[in-house]
Amino acid sequence: MYKAGFVNIIGKPNVGKSSLLNALMGEKLCIISPKVQTTRHRIKGFYTTDHMQIIFSDTPGILDPKYKLQECMKEAIEEAIEDADILIYLTSVEEKPEIPNFLKDTHIPVILVINKIDLLKNQKDLEILVEQWKKTLPQAHIIAISALLKFNLDTLFNVIEELLPEHPPYFDSEVLSDRNLRFFVSEFIREKIFLLYHQEIPYSTEVIIDNYIEESDITKIYATIFVLRDSQKAIIIGEKGKAIKELGIAARQEIEKFLNTRVYLELRVKVLKNWRNEIKWLKRLGYIQK
Repeated sequence: MYKAGFVNIIGKPNVGKSSLLNALMGEKLCIISPKVQTTRHRIKGFYTTDHMQIIFSDTPGILDPKYKLQECMKEAIEEAIEDADILIYLTSVEEKPEIPNFLKDTHIPVILVINKIDLLKNQKDLEILVEQWKKTLPQAHIIAISALLKFNLDTLFNVIEELLPEHPPYFDSEVLSDRNLRFFVSEFIREKIFLLYHQEIPYSTEVIIDNYIEESDITKIYATIFVLRDSQKAIIIGEKGKAIKELGIAARQEIEKFLNTRVYLELRVKVLKNWRNEIKWLKRLGYIQK
């Protein structure tokens, strides 16, 4: 009896959705930063064994959209809710037990996962929090974990396997994700922008891979960073190019770890005014599929 299904992770910003998917997959498929709304795309990871296949989805944090890009992010969340066989609602010990209304009425099995329990000082605090969540969402399976320390993930896997429907695998066992290498490379560059720059800069930037050339001993990557304004372009580049050089080094090192090969990375910066609200650019950047 083989089991397979879509297990989609949703939750508010900064509860650790990307960290959880990476921990469950044992691979870094999703970028991570302390800033909210780092994740913009829905990213699937395929976890396959000889008796089950779990198609995990990381999603953007639940938000109220302020521009078209964020509307696309919200649509990615809604799509994940619609096609889920199992929903993981991820919260953390820092959050109060409150949930979106749609979870109260859903017929999809829900696993409520409390993350970051490594931040708690004692077991009693966790027991109180679990009881509060039981009252808030009584139909859910409740599991406490630490994605950072990979603690109690076995329990989560066991509950997922129990709830998975019988179904043959959806994807080849050798495939880890529905995204290609160019996507992951652009995401690693974007991750370093989130880590190295402040204020509005990370939220105003997007990365596109212009050229990706695989040679026998090196992969050559040419990428463009789009920003909204000239002032942001100047900040990305920095005085005498110092900032973009630091960005390039950090991104290249991350990409080399992921590709397991030497990488030549060349970055340039262009102003693309209002790209976050332009349908044609959101389509080109993969936020709109239709």
